[in-house]
Amino acid sequence: MIKNKISDYLKEKGTNTKLEHPSVEKFGDYAVRGEIDISKLNIIEKVDKVGAFNNLWIKQEILVDEAELILNDKYKTDLAKIGHSKTVVIDYSAPNIAKPFGIGHLRSTNIGQALYNIYQTLGWKCIGDNHLGDWGTQFGKMITAIIRYQMSDLRFQLKDKNKNLEEFSINDLEKLYISFHSAAEVDETLNNTAREWFAKLEKGDDEAKKIWQECVDISLSEFNRVYELLNVKIDNAYGEAFYLPMLPEIVKMFRDKKMTKISEKAEIVELPNLPPIILLKSDEATTYFTRDLATIKFRVEKWNPDLFIYEVGSEQNLYFKQVFAAAKMVGWDKDYVHIGHGMIRWKDGKFSTRKGDTIHLSDVIDKAIDMAKSMAPENDNESIMKVAIGAVKFNDLASDPKKDVVFDWDRVMSMEGNSAPYLQYTYARCKSVIGKITDNRAQITENVRFDENELPLLRYFYIFEEKIIEAGERYSPAVLAEYLLNLARKYNEFYGKCRIVGEPEETRRVFLTQVTAKIIKDGLTILGIETLEKM
Repeated sequence: MIKNKISDYLKEKGTNTKLEHPSVEKFGDYAVRGEIDISKLNIIEKVDKVGAFNNLWIKQEILVDEAELILNDKYKTDLAKIGHSKTVVIDYSAPNIAKPFGIGHLRSTNIGQALYNIYQTLGWKCIGDNHLGDWGTQFGKMITAIIRYQMSDLRFQLKDKNKNLEEFSINDLEKLYISFHSAAEVDETLNNTAREWFAKLEKGDDEAKKIWQECVDISLSEFNRVYELLNVKIDNAYGEAFYLPMLPEIVKMFRDKKMTKISEKAEIVELPNLPPIILLKSDEATTYFTRDLATIKFRVEKWNPDLFIYEVGSEQNLYFKQVFAAAKMVGWDKDYVHIGHGMIRWKDGKFSTRKGDTIHLSDVIDKAIDMAKSMAPENDNESIMKVAIGAVKFNDLASDPKKDVVFDWDRVMSMEGNSAPYLQYTYARCKSVIGKITDNRAQITENVRFDENELPLLRYFYIFEEKIIEAGERYSPAVLAEYLLNLARKYNEFYGKCRIVGEPEETRRVFLTQVTAKIIKDGLTILGIETLEKM
């Protein structure tokens, strides 16, 4: 990688001066501050002194060599050395059992999978874990609602009055859950019944456990359908219930280390410079803290990762600071990162309420499919799906994870702006050009010189590897997404200015087209988005 060669040279000269890309292309490929003679480095074509900076221009033949490495997939070998022998556990998605996959879970699922792909590209051993929300008092309410439906209680109705539980859809479960809250506002005894059923579930009551397991199975079937649509593959799905037998040991660990104290009848652990965590409530019930600490213990013992990444919303920022601090207190001294993503918002505010107007991801995907059909009715179903799913995913991934995302259909489906369809169209344009030539690969000879319309592309290719690394370092797929958009803009500007096939410059220009196509395809693949050969 070019950047490494320059950095190594600077270190040999006894300096750790930061290497930067100038903000304006006319100032070269890299800028280095200070009085440093770098002109002798054999990859440098020229050095311009501007103020305190040395602006470096890379030789064209070196830029061509880097582009060839991309075409031949050899760049992947160098990237894979970065995380060699390291392991990362990425906690992402985590939908709630008995609730349809909401638009609010898209960010965690999307960003988490993209980070998994990025770290895998960087050579890390990646372990994805889907921490399902499959436990809590809400299941007492769910069980109560299902039993009342089975008893033909008119407050709990579905279209089909005689459905067996195993025939339920996840939407049926949600409808009954919403019905419970409506009925409980009038009949407070329902909440008591729900508490009784959850107590039975905790004690292993056969009927309660059977209904709970059916809810889990119905939900997982739907979640897996959504994951397949989104091109998401999560290695493991250990829900909260999996960790229940481990909770007494977590409490014992903190007690044995004399770290607990009683406060208002609850058992707490005080943390330096943070609010305390509660291990046991006053009724001796465990908490999310207890369960998340059990999760860390399990992951450390099973996988012993170097790094934990939690892709969970920013509303949990303080919570995860507390969890990580407590984990380190008992010896799980790992690197922990909480992404803390922003929310997806419609133009008029936040998605989701308990009253039933949560935006289902399936509804968003259906609308995207309809819009993709109207944009190109001649496309086959597979192509339409790639455009629709890619559009929904990229709108999310192109935004800084820590910032809120406004979901705007005009922007999501745009063929001209910051969107997946724009990248997919650019890729298809490249493939159309490549399809018109007879040779599979344009061969660039050693002394070929690129002209002023071609150089902006050639000088941008080598940055691809840097952006993959940066995306991993910043835990931000948006870094890679932004690079791909800039590359597409550069190519389309070049395409608008230059004829390619049948011209004297054909070899050079086809080469640029091939590299552009390769980078867009590889970059979108890392982001979990598919390309189309034609649009």
